[in-house]
Amino acid sequence: MANYDRNFTDELRARLSIVDVVGRKVALNKKGQNYWGCCPFHNEKTPSFSVNEEKGFYHCFGCGEHGDIISFVMKSENIDFVSAIKELANQAGLKMPDYKPKSAQQIAKEDSYFDILEKATKLYQKKLYEPEGKIALEYIKNRGFTDDMIKKYRIGYAPKNNLIANNFVNLKQDSLLSTGLVRRGEYGMYDFFRDKLMFPIFNASGNIVAFSGRSLDGSEPKYINTTDTILFHKRKTIFGLNFARDAIHRANRSIIVEGQIDAIQMQNNGFPETVAPLGTALTEDHIALLCKSNRNIIFCFDGDAAGQKAAERACDIVMPFIRDNSDIKFAFVSGGKDPDEILKKSGETAMRKIIDSAESLVDFLWDITNKNFLVSTPGGRSQAEKFLKDKINKIKDVNLKSEYEQEYNSRKFNQWHKWTKQKKEIKIKLPEIDTVTKNTLIFIANKYPFLAERYMDFLSTLDIDFDASAPELNLDDVAAEKFIVSLKIQKYLEKLHKEKKEITNIVLSGDIGASSRLKEIDEEIQKYQDKLDLLISI
Repeated sequence: MANYDRNFTDELRARLSIVDVVGRKVALNKKGQNYWGCCPFHNEKTPSFSVNEEKGFYHCFGCGEHGDIISFVMKSENIDFVSAIKELANQAGLKMPDYKPKSAQQIAKEDSYFDILEKATKLYQKKLYEPEGKIALEYIKNRGFTDDMIKKYRIGYAPKNNLIANNFVNLKQDSLLSTGLVRRGEYGMYDFFRDKLMFPIFNASGNIVAFSGRSLDGSEPKYINTTDTILFHKRKTIFGLNFARDAIHRANRSIIVEGQIDAIQMQNNGFPETVAPLGTALTEDHIALLCKSNRNIIFCFDGDAAGQKAAERACDIVMPFIRDNSDIKFAFVSGGKDPDEILKKSGETAMRKIIDSAESLVDFLWDITNKNFLVSTPGGRSQAEKFLKDKINKIKDVNLKSEYEQEYNSRKFNQWHKWTKQKKEIKIKLPEIDTVTKNTLIFIANKYPFLAERYMDFLSTLDIDFDASAPELNLDDVAAEKFIVSLKIQKYLEKLHKEKKEITNIVLSGDIGASSRLKEIDEEIQKYQDKLDLLISI
């Protein structure tokens, strides 16, 4: 019999939910933290067969049968170990490897890597509170981190010099390189992380497997992460899951945000069930891992275009994982803010309101369909129906897929195919400035080119052909400059009043955090109105 190391069997267990594997043979119902059904290994009328999704095992309290996904497939289908592995690999979409068991030498090597990463973390932690780490410490504390939070998440600082390379000089270079902490250069080893605020990355067991470093000088990218190693795979690692696991069970859901600082602040301000993908877009592996803990997920993204795009991608990825007991929702933080900013300025109550108002998956998918396609036309409806069908076909639960189809068929009939005649509204775009103002600016630009150069940033926004002819005017250079400045202030005030109207609507909708911005706008309007009044009076 071929041997397979724990890497591959663990990969199968991580990829596949035991509820899905057992659910192919046994009708399961969730009660508490476990799923229950009638045992397939002996006859019974009262369910005594329990399945624990997070721990990945089943147990029958009637006949005593107990095991994981591999033993279940072997026993329920009466096949050997290799055949069961092949069957599960097919279900998981994994290619069968030809692995051999890990040697004692390989296990010892991995343990040594854990030891190096642990020692590096302690060095980074120490540096954060030394003079070299002053800027990093000020930054993280200004972001609302307390000393207790810094200690809990073991945040540190990587200085500009080669801290790691210099402190591990007696270690074999290959071992140090394998952790991703250093690189080999023309003049020897050098640190991969330099002048970075350091966030350790933990595996599910609480061991440090990698780091995420944030720049402090404004350089891009803001975050760099350890490259993939034998201990760390970015696409399969969820930041904060080791801290959030128990809370996910208590809350009966997980919340996914976009960054690690957001995740930490959420965990420490009333939402301990929060996690984040790590320096990469959300992946199927992330969702598979979370679904092992709980199938109820709230995606919380920024309300900008990038956040909407990320939400649409998340919707696409999560479809194969939903079941009839799943509750998938989408929440958006408006106003160009993120959860960290909402929590600092408006507190937990405002953030909870955003989370509680999250939109269901069925509504979110319907909304993006209507947004992305012109459903008022036959062609647009055809494209939209193909889009919906493609998403629905990813649902693996046949009954649930049928329910989604019926739901959307009803919506299509009621909202797309009930034609009503609407009055066509003709809109004419008016010029931003009148003819007199335009001619005056053309005259000034040609008569006083030094003024045109001085205010070119403003004048270039007005969409005026300054090569055109204009009537001669009786304006000296002082009056000409006063005219330009007055117009510039007027345009700025128009912009402020427009923004005030938008922010007022946001405040009326219940976003408390927008109130401070409204006050700032009022102060700015008053300031520039005074300037304009003074300029006119001169």
